[in-house]
Amino acid sequence: MTPWLEKTWCIPPKADAEFVARMEDILDLYCLPYDPRYPLLCMDEACKQLIGETRLPLPMKEGQPVRSDFEYVRNGVSNQILFFDPHRGWRKVFVRERRTKIDWAHCIREILDVHYPDAIKVRLVLDNLNTHTGASLYEAFPPEEARRLLQRLEFHYTPKHGSWLNMAEIEIGVMNRQCLNRRIDNRQVVANEVAAWEEQRNQDEATVQWTFTVSDARVKLSKIYPSLEI
Repeated sequence: MTPWLEKTWCIPPKADAEFVARMEDILDLYCLPYDPRYPLLCMDEACKQLIGETRLPLPMKEGQPVRSDFEYVRNGVSNQILFFDPHRGWRKVFVRERRTKIDWAHCIREILDVHYPDAIKVRLVLDNLNTHTGASLYEAFPPEEARRLLQRLEFHYTPKHGSWLNMAEIEIGVMNRQCLNRRIDNRQVVANEVAAWEEQRNQDEATVQWTFTVSDARVKLSKIYPSLEI
């Protein structure tokens, strides 16, 4: 964990009080015991460029891997919206053509009504993208429906330069390495591959062993805490 935190792009050289407050809020949230009435979900998005071949790759032969031409065709992009429950080792990935407020809102409704129908509130860890707000629900649904969904959400936003605090980012990295780390030329193939990967990971109840706590942050990241001037 520590070497990753030491990368200069992970945290600003000197954070402000808002950064620290949001960071400690999320770290405390990760330490809470599992409560099915208030489940924890981490959410993040990823983009996969759809790449087609201009020539058929040469098949694998003994002592020689598959050979592909460097030339390729761009076929647009595929967007993946991932929700990850670290306590259950469960994830759900929505494959979408676009990453709009409407797309995000419909994913949220399915998560709440289909996958967590008995939860009082879902504690949602997410970044500060402008589509990831309660306002998106009002753009997608009638006010009564938007309000119903919003009342079942508790937002916990990562601080700026603090996306590493979101466990969904780790899970997206696993998905990209295990499932999407090659040329794929259409969105349906991405959806099929991701669905198979998701099913296997859920069967295995694969999760993230998060060990970084508020106490660790106050020691290892002490330089980013605002200094008190009394």
